[in-house]
Amino acid sequence: MAARPGGHFFVIFVPMNLKSLAKDTAIYGLSSIVGRFLNYLLVILHTRVIPMESGGYGIVSNLYAWTALLLAFLTFGMETTFFRFANKEDENPEKVYSTALKMVLGVALVFLAVVFGFLKPISGALGYSAHPEYVGCFAIITALDAFQAILYVRLRQQRRPLKFLSLKMTYIFTSIILNLVAFLVLPKFFGRFPALEQTFVKYDYGVGFIFLINLICTTLVTFAFIPEMKGLGVKFDKCLCRRMLKYTWPLLLMSVVGMLNQVADKILLPQLMPGREGMVQLGIYGACVKIAMIMSMLVQAFRYAYEPIVFGEAKNRNSDKTLADGMKWFVIFSLLAYLAVMFYLPVLKYIIGSGYWEGLDVVPVVMLAELFMGIYFNLSFWYKLTDQTWWGAIINAIAVAVMIGINIIFVPRIGYWACAWGGFAGYGIAMLISYFLGQRKYPIAYDLRTIFTFALIACVYYFLYTELQGFGAKTWLLLIAGTVFLASYAYFVWKHIKQSR
Repeated sequence: MAARPGGHFFVIFVPMNLKSLAKDTAIYGLSSIVGRFLNYLLVILHTRVIPMESGGYGIVSNLYAWTALLLAFLTFGMETTFFRFANKEDENPEKVYSTALKMVLGVALVFLAVVFGFLKPISGALGYSAHPEYVGCFAIITALDAFQAILYVRLRQQRRPLKFLSLKMTYIFTSIILNLVAFLVLPKFFGRFPALEQTFVKYDYGVGFIFLINLICTTLVTFAFIPEMKGLGVKFDKCLCRRMLKYTWPLLLMSVVGMLNQVADKILLPQLMPGREGMVQLGIYGACVKIAMIMSMLVQAFRYAYEPIVFGEAKNRNSDKTLADGMKWFVIFSLLAYLAVMFYLPVLKYIIGSGYWEGLDVVPVVMLAELFMGIYFNLSFWYKLTDQTWWGAIINAIAVAVMIGINIIFVPRIGYWACAWGGFAGYGIAMLISYFLGQRKYPIAYDLRTIFTFALIACVYYFLYTELQGFGAKTWLLLIAGTVFLASYAYFVWKHIKQSR
């Protein structure tokens, strides 16, 4: 199931029962965070079975990036639009649901018709002329994911988080089991069935199996949504459709630009460095980025817990203090997570196969980019709370332009390092623009003194740790030193918590 741009739900709909909201938020967050964590198991598996020099893992990274971007187009902001219209007093929620579902289904079917009508030229343009079936498989997966997006939104609108969670977990566990069978069990039969081994090698050492498994799991979940598909039976409302499309097009722009921020580097690298070398570089980068995604998981968890609180208190006098406190604690605990990953990287690197370790040096840069993204998310409330969301599209567009520019200029020269620095620069500029613009339009008294104090502490510990590395310290000594530094930072956090009470 492809990555989803999220977080629009709470902007539109804030129920009065905050206790119930917190419970639902925890369940939704669990499905996302546990899902990402369990997918680390697949990273461990895939990067050990797929040889680095084959470029196979680069193919995985590239096609999943395309899927995430296309998904933003195929859903075209209809999730948020559905919530907006379904909660209007003068609208029929059933008709809104049916209209949204039919619009997304219609666009998905047109997308499939175009892809399969021009499968060979599209596959050739993307660099997959030898395997057009990869593109066809992902086209179906993306179309199904887009359709499912509205079905999942329906569950959220009906306050049915348990079914939401059960379907997400069904997909994840089925995918893990099938991947284990494909990569651990089937190879045991290669000696008896040479054709099976030839098929495995033909499809880039099992890469084709990954895509087929994704298709099977996505299709399985789609069938589980049959009760929710009854909404297709409601008569289509053309007038409502026009009003919803008028509302949704700015959201489409924000969604696409925001997703480009996350995946453009993985799409551009093979184009800027053609041939197998480009896929090898992308495979190394894509594998090492998985370690850095620990920061992304923290941002996602914080987002699920924090966003409803902010919008729930938007009309209260203390809302500004909530924003300021949220920023402070986010930075403090994100820096703790950053240091933890850096200090224990000698152990965490075993998440990926040893053939990909040459790219581990990009992890600190990518994690800083993720930290900037999290800070930018915290800063973005000024344009959300003032209904000036078009500023989000502008800021994201600037960030994308910076990132793409760095990739175009430097990828042919320094390979995947340009991807890492492009994300760092893009999110860094978005963070700075949002801060200075937000302070003019919606001033918040952020506790910059405390934020910079903890940032300085983290920088000092990280500098000392890298100096030990530079002197060639043994792994056991690095782990001990890192643990001491981390415990010391945690002590300062604990001390500040006591002082804040």
